[in-house]
Amino acid sequence: MCRRRLAVTLAALLLASGCATTRTGVPLPEIGSWENRIAVLGTQSHWEFKGRVAIKAGEEGFNGKILWSQQDENFATTVAGPLGMGAVRIEGDDSSVTLTDKDGVQMVMQDAERELRWRYGWTIPVSSLRYWALGIPDPDTPAKTSVDSQGRLQTLEQSDWRVEISGYRDTGGQSMPRILTATNPDTRVRMVIDSWLFFDR
Repeated sequence: MCRRRLAVTLAALLLASGCATTRTGVPLPEIGSWENRIAVLGTQSHWEFKGRVAIKAGEEGFNGKILWSQQDENFATTVAGPLGMGAVRIEGDDSSVTLTDKDGVQMVMQDAERELRWRYGWTIPVSSLRYWALGIPDPDTPAKTSVDSQGRLQTLEQSDWRVEISGYRDTGGQSMPRILTATNPDTRVRMVIDSWLFFDR
């Protein structure tokens, strides 16, 4: 597989989550402690962010812009890259992911993590990324966490990945992740989130 397609596919799947919207966001409830942060953010089902991403997987690399939004378990994401890569769209749910590249070619994966390993030799915890972006662990997988004095996630070890959140920003009156880095032995992902929006149902 060519370098360009590998980079775009990896970036797309890492960022998959949500349907783009132009609605006005609403304030978040008070978060406070780490326990409240998990409870409040873990129940937010309609949200989106815009930002930038840099990914390195082995000898491959990718830098681009992303729009990531979530509506319950359904997602659809647009990832735009440099050098004529154009935009890719990803949509699906926890059981199936469909990637559409800039040429309109689709690839459907019923089990994204298993098929990524089979096709490319690496895998990513697709279902956990929606929680990591919010700054909380995936509730379905054991995790080791450290938090700061304000009850915000600093580091997370989960599913053979290490996640570090080195910057937060005010969103709806609460602190939300701004700079997130996730690494495993094969892949490094760095996201800078420029804006968050949360919505009522």
